[in-house]
Amino acid sequence: MGTKKIKVVFFTRKQRSLGNFSVESYFENIRQNLPQKFESVNVVMPYESNGILKRVFNAFYCINKQGDINHVTGDIHYVATFLKKSKTVLTILDCGMLRFSKGLKHKILKLFWFTIPIKNAKVITAISSATKKDILYYTGCQESKIKVVYVCVNELFQRKEKVFNASCPRILQIGTAPNKNLNRLIPALKGVYCKLIIIGKLSEETISLLNEFSIGYELIDSKISDNEILEEYQKSDIVSFVSTLEGFGMPIIEANAVGRVVIAGNNSSMPEIGGNGAHFVDAFNIAAIHEGVKRIISDGIYRDKLIQNGFENKKRFNAENLAMEYANFYDSLLVNSKSS
Repeated sequence: MGTKKIKVVFFTRKQRSLGNFSVESYFENIRQNLPQKFESVNVVMPYESNGILKRVFNAFYCINKQGDINHVTGDIHYVATFLKKSKTVLTILDCGMLRFSKGLKHKILKLFWFTIPIKNAKVITAISSATKKDILYYTGCQESKIKVVYVCVNELFQRKEKVFNASCPRILQIGTAPNKNLNRLIPALKGVYCKLIIIGKLSEETISLLNEFSIGYELIDSKISDNEILEEYQKSDIVSFVSTLEGFGMPIIEANAVGRVVIAGNNSSMPEIGGNGAHFVDAFNIAAIHEGVKRIISDGIYRDKLIQNGFENKKRFNAENLAMEYANFYDSLLVNSKSS
């Protein structure tokens, strides 16, 4: 008779039609690489995380889905509210909603996405040291309760050689949320002959900027698969990630894995994640972004060095190694819950 497996339940947000490019695939890779003694179950929320009633229903839906370990992933922190504390792990991706909110909205978000879920989780995992620092700053959570565990790059993203098109580089921009900083990237590309490939929905303001600065662009504003995103990386010459805030920054690592040069913001988690595999600029400085793009285009030796550094950098985010980190983490949580 075999030994009973340890049941780890991952609670995952329901994906929107466009805009979630990362979290679900990251934890799918973790689940696939956990040791055989674990039974991995993925519980997807019945509703998108919109409105009070849908979120309340999501939280109650999770009560009867619990396992030996409950792991709340993504941006649905509030579902930890009714889970058993001694068994619950809460992963926090970033604190952007607190940084960019004010007044009553800020207080509500802090209470239901951070204060209550953090109190009701045994351990918090942050996906970068920068995110851990933000959690400590915004919530006052005990530092000993937070463990940094990086997320892994999908093995789908493999090296693909391409001759750099210096005459008209194809610049890939994944995501259009305010922190993705398109409204600074666009004027920074003034005078740079290129084609900007944008994955995401565009506001009227951003479309106006594209027209104002005569930026040639291609828009992909419908949901696409991981394979289709990979194809866009492969076709690109430069990956732009000059965000104003990131909890992690997976497009940096995905570009590293494929072999595409990256320009990224020098703030929040991006230097930590990019290491020496990206060109970093002040994301709040349009001129700095412009000069960074120009250097990447004109300096082939520097560009090739960044690409080679990127291949080494991506090794830090191996799915098997990170799954073992979680496995050890789950084991220690089980020991502690039995002794308490």
